[in-house]
Amino acid sequence: MTKSPFKRRMRFIYLRTTRLRGSPHELALGVALGIGIGMLPIVPFHMLVALGAAFFFRASKIVAVAGTWICNPVTMYHIYKYGYKIGVVILGLDQHKRFLMPVTEAITQGNYLQATQIVLSDGGIAITSFFCGGFVLGLMLSVPSYLISFYFFKHFIAWRESRKSIKV
Repeated sequence: MTKSPFKRRMRFIYLRTTRLRGSPHELALGVALGIGIGMLPIVPFHMLVALGAAFFFRASKIVAVAGTWICNPVTMYHIYKYGYKIGVVILGLDQHKRFLMPVTEAITQGNYLQATQIVLSDGGIAITSFFCGGFVLGLMLSVPSYLISFYFFKHFIAWRESRKSIKV
């Protein structure tokens, strides 16, 4: 009897997860870096930047790349919306300016060129707001994600070691 492709894939992911190597600090730092970089508005480059940061900070590369998946098509709008709002507050700009409305309308109509032109026509202030807010949002989420994942990986590694001693 053959297993379905879905079950095989889930089993593969389970085995890859249980075989992650590294100290709890390296793994948790990878999660924090991935989530922090996932908040930045650099969509096509999230994974590359996370990989470079993981090399630089000696964190888990696989976990850092997986952490960037926090920014996906379901969460992207909300991440950038709140990142922009935080950036506007930090930079002291007019909060009531309706900047995102024409951008979202252009995106929903599939006119990505027009959305890009709207963002760039604001003289770089919008881009600065997105980056500044994304950076702050990334910091706000990276610290708790590091703490939670450090606790998780510490117990996970202890569980894995206890399973090894039972098998021997």
